[in-house]
Amino acid sequence: MARISGPALDDPVYLTQLRRDLLRFARLQLRDAAAAEDAVQEALAAAWTQADRFAAQSEHKTWVFGILRHKLVDTLRARQRTVNLSALESELDGEALLDRELFKDNGHWSRETKPQPWPTPETALRQQQFWTLFEMCLEHLPEHIGRVFMMREFLDLDTDAICAELQMTANHCSVLIYRARLRLRTCLSEKGLSREDANGEV
Repeated sequence: MARISGPALDDPVYLTQLRRDLLRFARLQLRDAAAAEDAVQEALAAAWTQADRFAAQSEHKTWVFGILRHKLVDTLRARQRTVNLSALESELDGEALLDRELFKDNGHWSRETKPQPWPTPETALRQQQFWTLFEMCLEHLPEHIGRVFMMREFLDLDTDAICAELQMTANHCSVLIYRARLRLRTCLSEKGLSREDANGEV
């Protein structure tokens, strides 16, 4: 790919597409349109002022997404840790039936419902429809589950950092990530993505 530097942000078509993709990603993570807008604006401004640092070792879009990632992490860390306990309790009550179906009394997965290995990102990317469907399913995850999943899989935060940020135990974090993967797998199946599609075999 040819070198793309700061002037690429002068291309209205490229900038419109880039901003749209950045906003979609930020909104999925922050669940706050205004905060997402601020993070994207800061990322684009940083990309403009730091254009000389882009060495064309990756696509320009990938480089800008890297800047946004750091902005999102900063935003998450700056947020006050406030929890609406009544809303959370109601949401967790809705998970009770799922818990009884999926887990044994000791908290471990039931043999029949233990998740199968999740497709690798490289395999999933072979399917053009995967990320469109994945985004739709991700938007419908319960907020507390979706946030943990995205912090781990999209922002590359380790378990310790997630637990410190959200004030939860490592076991709880692991369970939420498993639940996210299970719900995403179920949603993708319901939308027509078969196991063969997910494995990149079609």
